[in-house]
Amino acid sequence: MDLDAIFKAYDVRGLVPSQLDEEAARRIGSGFARFAGVDRIAVGHDCRVSSPALTNALIEGVTGRGVGVIALGQITTDMLYQVAGALDVPGVVVTASHNPAQYNGLKFCLGGAVPVGVDSGLAEVKSFAADPEPEWTGPTGIVTGHDPVPGYLEHVFDIVQPDAISPLRVAVDGGNGMAGLVVPAVAEIAGIDLTGLYLEPDGTFPNHPADPLDPANLVDLVAVMERGNHDLGIAFDGDADRAFFVDDTGSPLSGSTVTALVAEWYLRREPGAAIVHNLICSRAVAETVLAAGGRPVRTRVGHSYIKQTMAETGAVFGGEHSGHYYFRDHYRADSGILAGLVLMQILSEGGVRLSELRSRYEPYAASGEINLSVGDKKAVLDTAAGAFPEAAVDRLDGVTVEWPDRWFNMRPSNTEPFVRLNVEASNGQAVEELVREVRAIVESEEMTRQ
Repeated sequence: MDLDAIFKAYDVRGLVPSQLDEEAARRIGSGFARFAGVDRIAVGHDCRVSSPALTNALIEGVTGRGVGVIALGQITTDMLYQVAGALDVPGVVVTASHNPAQYNGLKFCLGGAVPVGVDSGLAEVKSFAADPEPEWTGPTGIVTGHDPVPGYLEHVFDIVQPDAISPLRVAVDGGNGMAGLVVPAVAEIAGIDLTGLYLEPDGTFPNHPADPLDPANLVDLVAVMERGNHDLGIAFDGDADRAFFVDDTGSPLSGSTVTALVAEWYLRREPGAAIVHNLICSRAVAETVLAAGGRPVRTRVGHSYIKQTMAETGAVFGGEHSGHYYFRDHYRADSGILAGLVLMQILSEGGVRLSELRSRYEPYAASGEINLSVGDKKAVLDTAAGAFPEAAVDRLDGVTVEWPDRWFNMRPSNTEPFVRLNVEASNGQAVEELVREVRAIVESEEMTRQ
């Protein structure tokens, strides 16, 4: 067990990759119980082969500190947020989300689904996990079971009314992750015609990785959509807090396009509301929000930053280019299921095919996220920040360099020797040119170091 390595690998999504073992899970459970300072904690897990044993160890750690456990069993991560919000209890889900089958990790929250992350409590959890003193000499905490599905379904259909959704034809690729736990029930309540792909939870992920950010994992869903007899395609990641969407022609939508669509929908209901977006979203998001009379709020990448900013601003909705969508009425937490339901309502109300509707939210070309291997992340970022004296520069998250017709952001990876580059411009050629220019700067900096 190497707690230093585990917590060093903790990323902005709240994941601890494959270093996690049962002893570490036990220690972390004890540490989280001390940090949370409550009398009960909700615990659930995904379908990975390693998840039950890690969950049992985590529960031992929690109850060994005299804290009770609400055992949820297999859940989606947004179910944990619903339980944490409705019962006002902290929670942990054992999951590695979109990562490969051999990985596993933890996501934490406090009561009300308040996030626990790198800048919001994780150091304290690590400190308590590393130091078991003082030993607990009181009674062991009690484990009680709780089925989260009925309350979760009632919750999501309080936010999106099922009678507002037309009998759409929807194809869903669950990736053998946790979405399959609730997608059939959601489809039945919403009255949609469901075509399901890989909805059976299977932690070996036998068909493809549960990572819809990789286009290779959308191939089967795209093939279904290209046949032309579905209105919407949805692909979920392993713990179903993230969703990617495919239009009726088989063309995937970016997270920025979906964020703009949903933001405008909310602003028709709540004029003037704040909408949060991270800084690698397309400029089209802020432009759409402003045109709809809303207030765009730009923030760092990562769920804890989005949620904190939503709380500070009272934002009704938040979106990330990576496919995470956050809802005020879902305790400011992300939910792939809710995002899908809102998009279904948008299509039902508009009476326009998604392939037509999307075009006005996509005025720019983008590179997608490009990983650049570097030795000294800080030196590379500093060089990039100073390389364009005519441009506007900010350091909110990494470095963002902007011109009237283009921009790029470069951020350091928390867990790997990379910087992550995102570029947007008025057309594809301009994107390629700026990518080449930034690559040359990075390569030159690396050559200098050698």
